[in-house]
Amino acid sequence: MDKVDYKKQLKEIYSTSAKQCSIVTVPKMNFLMMDGKGDPNQSVEFQAAVQVLFSVSYAIKFMLKKTQKLDYGVLPLEGLWWCDPIENFHIEKKDLWQWTLMMMQPEIIDQEIYHEAAEKVRREKKLLSVNELRFESYDEGLAVQILHVGPFSAEGPTVDKLHEFIVANSFQLNNKHHEIYLSDTRRSNSQNWKTIIRQPIFKMKNKGIRWCCKDIG
Repeated sequence: MDKVDYKKQLKEIYSTSAKQCSIVTVPKMNFLMMDGKGDPNQSVEFQAAVQVLFSVSYAIKFMLKKTQKLDYGVLPLEGLWWCDPIENFHIEKKDLWQWTLMMMQPEIIDQEIYHEAAEKVRREKKLLSVNELRFESYDEGLAVQILHVGPFSAEGPTVDKLHEFIVANSFQLNNKHHEIYLSDTRRSNSQNWKTIIRQPIFKMKNKGIRWCCKDIG
């Protein structure tokens, strides 16, 4: 049976330095996605999204292991974060946050496989939130990223460093703040949590920055 390490194959995308920012070009990839809003620490909707994303991702993995003789490690949970207007995106205003939680899926997975796995989870685990799940591609493109080590509430200085790099190199923020959660928060000390902080960018003609989301956590 083939064993594929997608995190290793996509090393530039799913690993980065905590000491310095790096510029990456993120390819178009397929994800399970679920949208929501509000404080993730208080939201039942947020916890339901996490549960259904992992449940369907593992259902897909075991289906492929049985039918395609393909084994692989499930990819980490990721999140896109924003507010409308974006200037409201601040740690003290979590109730205004909007988010999309997502998990990347291997190229072999299509809508048919996704729907079969989602139906299996709906039937066996009675997770009604699976009705809010979707399977679609996301093309992030050019981005800057850095690794944050520590609790989510302490991300502010790391995000500031990322934004300072963007300004210093004459880039402009483009699209949504992106986080990739590499650690199992249930089993590790929060001081050791590893999170990739990523911001899509584009080159701008005039130096400046439209917004800077400080104290994200």
